[in-house]
Amino acid sequence: MKYSIYELATYAFDPLHAFWERERTQRAVAGVLVACFIAALIGIELGNRGWLPDFIALKTPDNHYHAIGIAFTLVLFLEVISLIFVLPCSFSKSVGKQFEILCLILMRNSFKELVNFPEPITFTGDMTSIYKILSDGTGAFAVFVLLGIYYKIQRPGPSLKPTFKFRYVASKKLVALLLLAIFTVLGIYNLLCPLMGKHYFDFFSIFYTILIFSDILLVLISQRFLPSFHAVFRNSGFALVTLLIRLALAAPPFYNAALGVISAGFAVLLTLAYNTFYQNKT
Repeated sequence: MKYSIYELATYAFDPLHAFWERERTQRAVAGVLVACFIAALIGIELGNRGWLPDFIALKTPDNHYHAIGIAFTLVLFLEVISLIFVLPCSFSKSVGKQFEILCLILMRNSFKELVNFPEPITFTGDMTSIYKILSDGTGAFAVFVLLGIYYKIQRPGPSLKPTFKFRYVASKKLVALLLLAIFTVLGIYNLLCPLMGKHYFDFFSIFYTILIFSDILLVLISQRFLPSFHAVFRNSGFALVTLLIRLALAAPPFYNAALGVISAGFAVLLTLAYNTFYQNKT
């Protein structure tokens, strides 16, 4: 029996999505996060006491605050996987998930500044790190509030014939599977970099760059099923939001938070304009 590419994409994507969303899987993943955080703390303490082999000690941080950054990084990896599985739902939901990740990245940046403080933490008189903590923390909170508004104003998308809807969703599932494969390859390569004598690269910045191209691809796919100008402009606007988020990740301190807030504000205004003037015309 022959299957179309739409059916193959659906048969491959749906079991993976169901497995990831299963409560048992989420509990297991949460347990792994806790174990990794505790292991990082123990490893750093052993390194500080000189109880690790030299080849491991050389690559082990000497500040316990690094364990917080490791924990947040693992959480971000999980959120990126959730983002990939959300892509077939709708542009609006995937953009919302991207803002959730941006919030966590800004929050992680705030905690990463702790490595510049002594243990136990005390005020050293250097305000630079404190300003960065306040900037990223305030930016994360502002995006968090705008994200709540963004979710609040969402409306059901345009209806499609059942056949068209299946093909449209299946096409997005195919893109999601491709992203999942890229995510896996990038993650494995990043983990192997130290073994090859290379430095870790900024995984999230690279992946968001890939998301820009995937969003453009999704815009072109959506035009096949939703060819109206209003739908294409809305989806293109959401692709622009991804670009703004990518710029926020690449920007230096202070500018990154500002760009993150601007991108969230743009998404809210775009959604309001579409809902007010064009939703019934799509």
